[in-house]
Amino acid sequence: MSNNINLEIGGRNLSIEIGKVGRQADGSAFVRYGDTIMLVTATSKKEVSGEKNFLPLIVDYRENTYAAGKIPGGFFKREGKPSEREILVARMIDRPIRPLFPKGYFQDTQIVALLLSADLENEPDTLGIIGASAALYFSEIPFTTPLGAVKIGYIDDQFVVNPAASLLEKSRLNMMVAGNEDGICMIEAGANEVGEEKIVEGLILAQEEIRKIVAAQRELFNQLSITKTEVKVKVQEAEKVKQVEDEIAAELLQAMQIKQKKASERASQEILNRLLARIPKENTEEIAATKDIFYNLEKKLVRDLVLNKGQRADGRAFNELRPISIEVGLLPRTHGSALFTRGETQSLATVTLGTFEDVQRLDGLGEEAEKRFMLHYNFPPFSVGEVSFMRAPGRREIGHGALAEKAILPAFPDEETFPYTIRIVSDILESNGSSSMATVCGGTLALLDAGVPLKMVVAGIALGLVKEGERYAILTD
Repeated sequence: MSNNINLEIGGRNLSIEIGKVGRQADGSAFVRYGDTIMLVTATSKKEVSGEKNFLPLIVDYRENTYAAGKIPGGFFKREGKPSEREILVARMIDRPIRPLFPKGYFQDTQIVALLLSADLENEPDTLGIIGASAALYFSEIPFTTPLGAVKIGYIDDQFVVNPAASLLEKSRLNMMVAGNEDGICMIEAGANEVGEEKIVEGLILAQEEIRKIVAAQRELFNQLSITKTEVKVKVQEAEKVKQVEDEIAAELLQAMQIKQKKASERASQEILNRLLARIPKENTEEIAATKDIFYNLEKKLVRDLVLNKGQRADGRAFNELRPISIEVGLLPRTHGSALFTRGETQSLATVTLGTFEDVQRLDGLGEEAEKRFMLHYNFPPFSVGEVSFMRAPGRREIGHGALAEKAILPAFPDEETFPYTIRIVSDILESNGSSSMATVCGGTLALLDAGVPLKMVVAGIALGLVKEGERYAILTD
């Protein structure tokens, strides 16, 4: 038996059908908007496999070419590994969903989103988030906070909810927003110099539409008899927690306040190793419990520093950047190069100019497109002092590259002004936070070194929010 949700969003009907297909999964949602249709399923293991203290969540998004009435290109004529677009949409679905699972839920969980029909006007990424929310919410999986998602455009000085793909080409704003009744969980946006006040207006409009989608899910859920799996959270003994905190809190805070990343990590690890050395190796439960107490104390100390003492662990003011150094033209045989260093984060950005023959040809669901500006981000293991295999770019590298590319794109000259294909490569040589924004800065500098006539200079910085009740602090860099 299936159950339906129908509501109007952005002047079109949004339909969510629960339990129609994919019925062997824990939850499934058949989502339709215009003639764009997506099936999203949620499946989880019933038992925790091995000793885990994290959520092993997998999100996969696949675009079947039959959805747009096409046969795949290439020799084999079938879909292969995920494209960059599929990876980016999967990451977009993951981000608002992941933080809303309950504390202590460590079961292997997978969300699969399949695009079944594409009208090439109503974009599927919002449907992926809505479908994932519904598949999880209307299942026994202990996910109890439904989400909504909309895309906001700004065209001819007017906001548009879920603008058609053809309208997005002339929109000054392309902003995806996901959230629940209480607030916003994720923003993915690109804009052509839209003012802050307009961005805020767009977020308020998005939240109004999101609340409609969430309320519709709540209304149907209250009519059904769905029993959620109970999550058993291991509560640490208060006496044990107090004993560990009293013993190491002052020393751990000192270690965390060491300004050099590796030295701080070593000092903290030595404290943890000392605690674990007292516990017999076969007592895995106590080892896990001690680690939990230690990592929770780290969080507690940082939050206390920020919210109660107005300090950061490295002694900076909330709005203070780490020292910045810039060197351009350091690679003589590249067309442009820049070394951008901010604290212990370092990007080596290079620019290569090519001809029209070097454009990237994109064979997606619609007509074949050409791309003459590319930004590729590499994150070798040595940048964080680790040892691992150097393989093809992972999801994170693809996501960070797309983020930096989106930031620089509005500054990119048109084809008449500068008829070249351009590739930026950002190699992260050292990382201690915000390497994607170092890529934006380094990439812009390398473009200038190559003589590219940018419309503007672009810089990026990361922000963090620490919040407790009505108290909050915004941390720059």
